Amino acid sequence: MNDPKLSKEEKQILKDFEAGEFKSVLTPKRKKMLQAAAKETFKKDKRINIRISSRDLESLQRRALEEGISYQTLESSVLHKYVSGVLCDIRADKAFSTDAKNHRTN
Repeated sequence: MNDPKLSKEEKQILKDFEAGEFKSVLTPKRKKMLQAAAKETFKKDKRINIRISSRDLESLQRRALEEGISYQTLESSVLHKYVSGVLCDIRADKAFSTDAKNHRTN
């Protein structure tokens, strides 16, 4: 594997990390809160049924296989990222900004 190209600052951070100079600031209270949030995030308590094209399903299954996960897990992850705002539709954003620009000029 190739060594990554690190900047001077990144090399210093790596050196400090390897020397054990970083200390965790995670308090037991914060750790408990993060564990609860993670548990809630991964809780699967609802079932949905959707109809999609065979082509989309095959593509989804292929991508999941590449990731080493089930297609249902990939599907759930994509939906979660979309509703939480991490994943967005670039084309929809472009269309929205174009519409907004057109309304301002009229």
